[in-house]
Amino acid sequence: MRLPHKVKLVEVGARDGLQNETQPVATADKIALIHRLQSAGLREIEVTSFVSPKWVPQMADNAQVMAGIERRPDVRYSVLTPNFQGFEAALVCRPDEIVVFGAASEAFSRKNINCSIAESLERFAPVVRAALDAGLTVRGAMSCTVGCPYEGDIAPQRVAYLAGLMKDIGVQHVGVADTIGVGTPRKVQAAIEAALKHYAVDDISGHFHDTYGQALANTLASLEMGIWQFDTSVAGLGGCPYAKGATGNVATEDVVYMLHGMGVETGIDLDKLVDAGVYISQVLGRTTQSRVARAILAKRAS
Repeated sequence: MRLPHKVKLVEVGARDGLQNETQPVATADKIALIHRLQSAGLREIEVTSFVSPKWVPQMADNAQVMAGIERRPDVRYSVLTPNFQGFEAALVCRPDEIVVFGAASEAFSRKNINCSIAESLERFAPVVRAALDAGLTVRGAMSCTVGCPYEGDIAPQRVAYLAGLMKDIGVQHVGVADTIGVGTPRKVQAAIEAALKHYAVDDISGHFHDTYGQALANTLASLEMGIWQFDTSVAGLGGCPYAKGATGNVATEDVVYMLHGMGVETGIDLDKLVDAGVYISQVLGRTTQSRVARAILAKRAS
């Protein structure tokens, strides 16, 4: 089995991980988390979302977080921009990359943003053009690529359809996301194969949730296909409001431990990463959801 010798992890804990937290997280704590993450070696960090605070109160301090981080020249800072208004607000804060999104499920798209898949991408077209004109890179998050809380299984053809729409409006990179964590390795590989109809392997990443404990298996299945970029979330931050009991994003610590054990480089210091996870978990008043972190902490205490 040939695997990539190096993997790039996009840390989404500060945005995707925290956005569903009901308790407010102080701006200073968000900034401190980002600093700890980049100190641990993360070079791709999704910082915040420029969305209406009415819908996502946790991200109301987006501009303050962007202004407060000490930027490193070797780190790319990305933000989610759900519409042109959000993009204009984000542009003032000088992100390196913006993230737009679309669902492979028509039902999911209509229930969550009240429009079809095609209509959602039409709305993003001017955002993508403006971002590219401003010299930013554009990443597309493709949600519900293997399963939907409303439709059930998603056919790979729907993933190919969404990927094609994203390619048409100029999105440079797409993430194949198992949003509710129901995917298994073969289903994930089929979704990736569908995305490969429109994007090169170097322009596709994996984004897996661990609801059924399949995230690491799905990561390995993606690696077998040559995928070398993945979204992960420190301490396993983040849940899915559409899947009761979902544990959310795969923990960065768990993925790093697996990759290092297979001789795959990440550039990440696992001990510093664990400490970052402990920090934000304490802020939230709970223990880390990373099994690897818990094991390392127990070993430190023994």
